[in-house]
Amino acid sequence: MPISFPTFPFSSLRLNIRQKVIAGFALLLIITGSFGTVSFSYLRDVERKQHFVETADDLRDFILEARRYEKNFLLYGSADDLNENHRFTQLGLELLAKTIPETSDLQGVPVLNQIKLELGGYQQLMIRIAHTHGDGPGLSGIEDQLREHGKSLVDLSQRLVSFERERILRIVNSLESLLLISLGVTIIAGGLLIPVISTKIVRPLRYIEKTTHRIAGGDLRPIEVLDTHDETQRVIEGFNRMISELDKRQDQLLQAKKLSSLGTLTSGIAHQLNNPLNNISTSCQILLEEFDKADARFSLQMLNNIEHEVHRARDIVRGLLEFSRIKEFCLAPTALLHVVEQAVKLISSHVPPGIEVVLDIPEDLSLDLDAPRIQQVFLNLIENAVLAIEPPGQIAIKAWADMAEKQVLITVEDTGKGIPGEELGRIFDPFFTTREVGAGTGLGLSVVFGIVKKHHGSISVDSKQGEGARFVMRFPMEQAS
Repeated sequence: MPISFPTFPFSSLRLNIRQKVIAGFALLLIITGSFGTVSFSYLRDVERKQHFVETADDLRDFILEARRYEKNFLLYGSADDLNENHRFTQLGLELLAKTIPETSDLQGVPVLNQIKLELGGYQQLMIRIAHTHGDGPGLSGIEDQLREHGKSLVDLSQRLVSFERERILRIVNSLESLLLISLGVTIIAGGLLIPVISTKIVRPLRYIEKTTHRIAGGDLRPIEVLDTHDETQRVIEGFNRMISELDKRQDQLLQAKKLSSLGTLTSGIAHQLNNPLNNISTSCQILLEEFDKADARFSLQMLNNIEHEVHRARDIVRGLLEFSRIKEFCLAPTALLHVVEQAVKLISSHVPPGIEVVLDIPEDLSLDLDAPRIQQVFLNLIENAVLAIEPPGQIAIKAWADMAEKQVLITVEDTGKGIPGEELGRIFDPFFTTREVGAGTGLGLSVVFGIVKKHHGSISVDSKQGEGARFVMRFPMEQAS
C-alpha cells in the first residue's frame, strides 16, 4: 500500500518534482513581483511629488521675492525694485505655465491654477500702481488690494508645499507598511513552502536514499511505494522491479553455488555411498554362500544389515537431493542443530584428519528458517574454514538465544590463518576471493551474506591474520520459537 504524506494546499495537483519546484518559485516570484511593482509605483509617485514640491518651493521663493521688492517699491518708489518685482512675478508665471500641463493628474494642480490667477491679478495691480504712483487717485485702495493678493499668494504657495509634503509622508508611510506586509507575506509563504518542499521533495528523496542503503546492505524486501504521483514514486516502483530481479538473480546465484558445491562434494558423497554399498555387497555374498546351511536367524541378521545399509545410502542420497533441489524461499520452524548436523555430514568427507568440527547448539533451539539455504550458509563457512586451517585445527559452531537483545546469535570460529585486515571489508563482495585463479568463484560468502539478509539477519566477521576468523550471525527473535 502506498505511503501518503501530509497534504497541503494544492497538494492534490498531480505535479512532478520539476513542476513542484517551478510552481513554488513561481508563487514566490508572483508575490515578490506584485509587492515590488506596487512599491515601484509608490516610489515613482514619491519621485514626482518630490519634484512637484521642489517646483512649489521655487514658486514660493519667487512670490516672496516679488513681495519683498513690492514693499521696497511702495516705500522708496525705486524703479529697480519695480523691475525686480516684475521679473520675479514673470518667473513665477513661466514656472506655472510649464508645471501645470506636466502635473495635470496631481491633486495640487487646482491650487496651482488658483495661484496662477492670483499671480496674474497681482501683476496687473503692480502695473496699475506703477502708472499712478505719487499722484494718482485711489492709490491707497489699489495698494490694499495688492497686499491682499500678495498675502493670498504666500498662503497658497505655503499651503501647496505643506499639502504635497504631507502626501509624500503618507506615501512613505504606506510604502513602509507595504514593505512590512510583503516581508510578512514572504516569511509566511516561505514558512509554508519549507514543509511542502520537505514533505513533497526532500522526505521522499531521503526515503529513497535510506532504501538504497538497505538494498546495498542485502535487504531485498520490496519498498513501500510513496503516493507522490511524481518521479519519486516512479523511481521506487523501478527499485521494486530491480529488487524483484535481484531476488531472482540471488536465487540463481544460490543455485549456481549449490551446483558448484555439488561438484566439490561429489567425491565425498561417492565415498560415503561406497561404504554402505560395500557392506550390502558383503552381506549378500555371505548370505549366498551360506544360504543352504545358514539358519533363519543368521539369514535374518544379514537381511537386517542389508536393510540398514540401504537406509543409510537412501539418507545420503536424500540429503544430497534436498540440498540441490530448487525451492521457493520459505520460512518454517526448524531445529537449528539438525540443519547444522546435515551440513557437517555432507561436507565431512572433505574435512581432513586433524580438523575437528565442534557443535555447541541447544537441541531445543528452533528458528523460522529456510533449511536448504541455511544449510548452504554453513557449508560455505565450513568449507572456507577447512581451506584456512593447516591441521591440526578446530571449527567451532555455537548458537544461543540472547533474550536481552531479542535475537539469536550463531558463531562459526576457526583456528586457521585468518583474514588480512585490508580484505575484511571486501570478503562479502561477489567474486572476491583470496584463492588462486581457478580455485574458487568468490561467490561463497556473497551467497552467505544474501541468505542471512533474506532471513532479516546480519553477519559480521572478526579476524586477525594468523589468529583465525570468527563469523557472527544474528537473527531476530521474532523468528525464534
